[in-house]
Amino acid sequence: MATAMAAPKFAPAGALESQYYSSPDVVPPAWTPDRPGMVEGLQPVGRGMGAQGPDQGFGLTLARRRSERIHVAAPLNTEDAVRGCLTIALKRASVFSRAPVVHDVDIAYTIWGFYEPNPPAELVARRAELFEGVGNVNHHYAEGRAIADLVPEATLRMTPDQVRAAFPARWRELTGA
Repeated sequence: MATAMAAPKFAPAGALESQYYSSPDVVPPAWTPDRPGMVEGLQPVGRGMGAQGPDQGFGLTLARRRSERIHVAAPLNTEDAVRGCLTIALKRASVFSRAPVVHDVDIAYTIWGFYEPNPPAELVARRAELFEGVGNVNHHYAEGRAIADLVPEATLRMTPDQVRAAFPARWRELTGA
């Protein structure tokens, strides 16, 4: 004998009888663990392609923390120096296939004389040409990339001590400018 359950008086009679599961007319194909965005073969190379590394946002954190030590003169501002040197630091990190570390940032600030209170006048002039406005990354991304592209790979492979020993006498060689 079937037992009936209590239902409120305002519930339509027979409402429960019409509520049941029905499968769709078409069954979708089975899920597969593919990766449609995966690059087949080697990473493409070419001008402006770069070599992306992990944890680049941490590089910005490091560059901003070190910015308390830098000396910036008009027409540049601190953000111009941070963004311009960050591109160099990220490039150096990718050369070694790793995330950025503080030494990458230190090398970038050192070769452009931002740690020096009185860098060579020619370096200050060249810095102003290249770095002005780079802090606005939305409008000057290409200019920031150009700064990183100037720096020779030989400089990127140097240790921080080697860079400090070479600066300021060899700043042109270190920066590629």
